[in-house]
Amino acid sequence: MSERVFTPEELNRRLTPEQYYVTQEAGTERAFTGEYWDCKDEGVYRCRVCDKPLFASEVKYDSGTGWPSFYEEIAEGRVDRRTDASRGMVRTEAVCAFCGAHLGHIFPDGPHPTGERYCMNSAALRLDHDANAEVS
Repeated sequence: MSERVFTPEELNRRLTPEQYYVTQEAGTERAFTGEYWDCKDEGVYRCRVCDKPLFASEVKYDSGTGWPSFYEEIAEGRVDRRTDASRGMVRTEAVCAFCGAHLGHIFPDGPHPTGERYCMNSAALRLDHDANAEVS
């Protein structure tokens, strides 16, 4: 469903080196270091690259992992899943359905009602504090 393609030059101008590493090179920030791992502010978490809304603060929870964790997307189809067989294990990679940015991974050990843990990198997200933020 990719919607917008950004050139590497454009992304290098818009993103910090860490944001570029995480979103474009499938990197991971260190646990307990990201801006949002312990954030309890209300709002909508958007893709750092294309600014599309991905998660609502109401579904964020403390997973104890040191990364921001959510149990569902803000609307179906916001996050695409890919098989990630890197680092000697098979995981489910989470990427933005609109621009393909790497967000983190999805694990089957989350809370009810979904049982899923969207373990995201803060560097891949931007928290929009506007309570009336557009979710389309």
